[in-house]
Amino acid sequence: MDLHALTIDQAKKLLASREISSVDLVSAMLDRIDAHDAKVGAFITVDREGALAAASEADARLAKGEDAPLLGIPVALKDLLCTTGVRTTCGSKILEDFVPTYDATSVALLKAAGAVILGKTNMDEFGMGSSTENSGFHVTRNPWNLDHVPGGSSGGSAAAVAAQMCTASLGTDTGGSIRQPASHCGIVGLKPTYGRVSRFGLVSYASSLDQIGPITRTVRDAAIMMNVIAGHDPKDSTSAAVDAPDFTSALDAFDSQGLSGMKAGIPKEYLGMEGLSPEVEKAFTDARKVLEDLGVEIVEVSLPHTAYAVAAYYVLAPSEASSNLARYDGVKYGARQKGADGLIDMYKKTRSKGFGPEVQRRIIMGTYALSAGYYDEYYGRASRVRTLIMDDFSKAFEGCDIIISPVAPTPAFKIGENVDDPLTMYLSDIFTLSANMAGIPGLSVPCGVSKNGLPMGLQILGKRFDEMSVIRAGYGFEQSAPSFPGLPEL
Repeated sequence: MDLHALTIDQAKKLLASREISSVDLVSAMLDRIDAHDAKVGAFITVDREGALAAASEADARLAKGEDAPLLGIPVALKDLLCTTGVRTTCGSKILEDFVPTYDATSVALLKAAGAVILGKTNMDEFGMGSSTENSGFHVTRNPWNLDHVPGGSSGGSAAAVAAQMCTASLGTDTGGSIRQPASHCGIVGLKPTYGRVSRFGLVSYASSLDQIGPITRTVRDAAIMMNVIAGHDPKDSTSAAVDAPDFTSALDAFDSQGLSGMKAGIPKEYLGMEGLSPEVEKAFTDARKVLEDLGVEIVEVSLPHTAYAVAAYYVLAPSEASSNLARYDGVKYGARQKGADGLIDMYKKTRSKGFGPEVQRRIIMGTYALSAGYYDEYYGRASRVRTLIMDDFSKAFEGCDIIISPVAPTPAFKIGENVDDPLTMYLSDIFTLSANMAGIPGLSVPCGVSKNGLPMGLQILGKRFDEMSVIRAGYGFEQSAPSFPGLPEL
């Protein structure tokens, strides 16, 4: 039995029946990391001792007949979620040696549910990127083709799940950073509604856009993870006081009712868009047919302000980043560079050497947009566009239950291909970032493979706090779509 290939659901059943132990499962993952992560580069930190100790504790609890949603299941974390006693770098040299004294709420919930934390995964520095080429430590490679990117910024989390180095992981999504790498790596990624999952202990990039969510092998596993991490948190001012449902009941709803009566909207602005790969368009068309065969009615909707989404996003997100990253000044925590000419020189050297080029670029963009004389012209105008985009989705959902689209305009591109072209890199999030601006949930589920063997994903968007419809539709598609090929041998 290949323990490293098990889903959460499969592993839970084998652990409950004592056919395998958590130590067996965790050891298989650690062996897999040892064998392949030098090539893939999914992890920044592997907590081998902590993981094996937690696995032994889980086995003792299982032997007593205890039960918990993730008891004994090995999980990885994107390296911007604070973890007690385990360094949290955010993929940045400026936090290379930062070790938090507390757990993020989502991490604490995973531990309370019995999950075993394997370690922290690589990412674009502070979440700024779409390829995981902007990490301060190393590039992560796509397990399907090591010459290609895994997507980003949660590329390490997606690559770890796809390469079967963990059973599931947590990522964060600011403009598509869960869904896009999940699509590129042929797995499932769910961005919940903004406020559905606590952001306490998440090192923020853009506070009004970031959201934590699961990256898994199946939609069922994503629902299981959501049952653990969703819910109101008084420690987080952005956490919504909305009861979380049993997300796995959405799977039961499909099993009993199918998707009959559900309406899926396709934005007319998305199809035929410049830069959309013919392979991606064909995979999306095929996915649409699968949904239609399941009884979903396809309707045309309009998101008329789509053309302004990327420009507005890249004013809003860098502006918030400029504010959030001002705290990294070499005084309170993080790396410090000595300044020869006093405090200001120390600030300059610390931030110049501690932050990579993409982070510096976005700080400069954001600071300019917030500067006196330009605030209304840039940040104020982008905020108004964001409101228009939210209104677009509200009107579109009056005529449908879900909205479907490709996740990314192309399959994963080659490492280094777009590194000197930030605009092309930014445009790779064209289908995903509007959901963050509107605060709505979105799911990526595999829907095809390109002629050169790279996965492509179907995006399913839902109304605010209606993850249930998104999960139901994604699960139905997953159960009914043509068989997805297995990962090539690493």
